Amino acid sequence: MWKIQWQDKKELSLARQIFLSLRERILAGQLAAGERMPSTRELAGSLGVSRNTVCEAYDMLLAEGFTVSRQGAPTRIARDVCLDYKPDGVATAPVKPEAGTPVWDFATGRPDITLFPWKLWNKMLGEAAGQLPPGQWGYTSPQGYELLCGEIACWLLRSRGMLVKPADIFITAGATQAFYLLVGLLHKTGAPFVLENPSHPAMYTVITDRGYPVQWLEVDEQGAIVETLTESAVSAVYVTPSHQFPLGGILPAGRRAALIRLARDNDFYIIEDDYDGEFRYAGPAISPLYSLDASHVIYVGTFSKTLFPALRLGFVILPKPLQEKWRHYRKYMDVQNPVLEQAALTAFLRTRAMDKHIRRMRRSYGEKRSCFLQAVQEHFADSVCPWGDASGLHVALQFPGAEFGERFVEESRAAGLGIRPVNRLYPSLHEQHRDKLLLGYGHLNAGQIQEGMSALRRLMERGDYGYVTRGS
Repeated sequence: MWKIQWQDKKELSLARQIFLSLRERILAGQLAAGERMPSTRELAGSLGVSRNTVCEAYDMLLAEGFTVSRQGAPTRIARDVCLDYKPDGVATAPVKPEAGTPVWDFATGRPDITLFPWKLWNKMLGEAAGQLPPGQWGYTSPQGYELLCGEIACWLLRSRGMLVKPADIFITAGATQAFYLLVGLLHKTGAPFVLENPSHPAMYTVITDRGYPVQWLEVDEQGAIVETLTESAVSAVYVTPSHQFPLGGILPAGRRAALIRLARDNDFYIIEDDYDGEFRYAGPAISPLYSLDASHVIYVGTFSKTLFPALRLGFVILPKPLQEKWRHYRKYMDVQNPVLEQAALTAFLRTRAMDKHIRRMRRSYGEKRSCFLQAVQEHFADSVCPWGDASGLHVALQFPGAEFGERFVEESRAAGLGIRPVNRLYPSLHEQHRDKLLLGYGHLNAGQIQEGMSALRRLMERGDYGYVTRGS
């Protein structure tokens, strides 16, 4: 019973190994509460170690409360320290295996990180580590690395035509942290946050997890239908005007002006999420909503799609009245981002490596987009309508007459396809947009796109989803 499988680790003493072995048995219920422990001499003889070694192990058990001892009485197991005791004959519930990775994963929001210039990036990380002054390795401003804010302002001018002061830029750990902070910053008691319907589930989750109310803006081919905003008292309005997520519409000038007028008249802020505006394949980048009214629009940007998701760097452009409160919130959330990555990104922007990388990725994604649309045409002809294909890394495909529900999700997963119906982005299933699937292609190669579309065609042919496949 008392045998111990010794570990060949010099850093782990024999006494510590005895303690860990006995503790494991106590926690598992193999040594019951009140059970007498063998004497130190008896256990030492059984294990072939010195008595002092066993005494040291017993002292550890006693110090942490796993055993109790009185002078002249044997050491016993303490009460209420068992974690995993299960009576004999009681079967444990089987662990449900996790769903396997899809063979053809059309997940959205995934850039092709194989094309990122890793060698250059690692060089810039090394140079930043050697050049940063000592003061930057301590606690700094919740705003972020000052030089990075300046380079982001220059980048926004080059890529978007935006005139932004570096002092108004605040670095975040990606866009999700920006949303989390903004929801706390902008909430008004009893006033809902207004979201596009459908929209990215992250913003909805951040709001509803805090118990705040939500009102919906309906969406069509051109983005949010501003006229469906019926509340005058709102906490804030969240929109994706340059490439509506997930349907891909570009908010026209008339709707932009109407939304800004509402914000001015009713004293609320608009949160503009520009999550993939760099990748536009027909014409120049769309001008941000922020350019029309910097006093009522909060611009949120991220480098997760342009560089790589693990970088966890994004930014917000904040109107002056919100900046002091933002600093307070950020200070007591996590103070600041790691400075090394900020310094490397500063160099990446300053040397125009970012510009070169974006041009390269735009060409690559443009080729993948063409391959994707060609595969759609090949397998479904003109019976499927793409939405939002002019920019970004995903497309919404409309299958007229189809209804994609939970059964489609299960059957597509069984077929090796990672595809999400658009209506799963809603807080509950709605009738609208039930005929659309959301497919990301940025991280896939041409072969994966073709094979995945072929697998989707086979699934649609044998599945009863209300859509009759046609095409060559």
